[in-house]
Amino acid sequence: MEDEVRPGFMELALDEAVQAAQAGEVPVGAVIVRGAEVIARGHNMREHWLDATAHAEVIAIREACRKLHNWRLAGCTLYVTVEPCPMCAGAIWNSRIDTVVFGCRDNRAGAVESLFNVLSHPSLNHRPVVIGGICEEKCRALMQDFFAQRRAE
Repeated sequence: MEDEVRPGFMELALDEAVQAAQAGEVPVGAVIVRGAEVIARGHNMREHWLDATAHAEVIAIREACRKLHNWRLAGCTLYVTVEPCPMCAGAIWNSRIDTVVFGCRDNRAGAVESLFNVLSHPSLNHRPVVIGGICEEKCRALMQDFFAQRRAE
């Protein structure tokens, strides 16, 4: 599966994360692809929408479901700049995404590798492949720079 990972899609997710940062949102971006086609994009919008569920992954999943006219996203890969949180891991599981590719780990809320791995629980009927560390330095630097700037304000 790792040979199918395309860093160019993570670069698109990074573009989304930059848009989030420019809007004053935590810089997380997501892209959902099927094969070589980008199906959906999203970036954090919690502050702007005043919506605790407006994470990049959830926004991208909602857009992909609408575009494909199906809540099942089998055959799709999610690229996200930061490891998904528990809520997003649940949305990933519920949407049946095949593969999750993330940039940097989240040691505070990461729910697919760092703190625990929600998506690998043996009782689940669907367990996506999870691949981390793609464009890791760029993803981490974007988060670190954003929060350093926030602390300086």
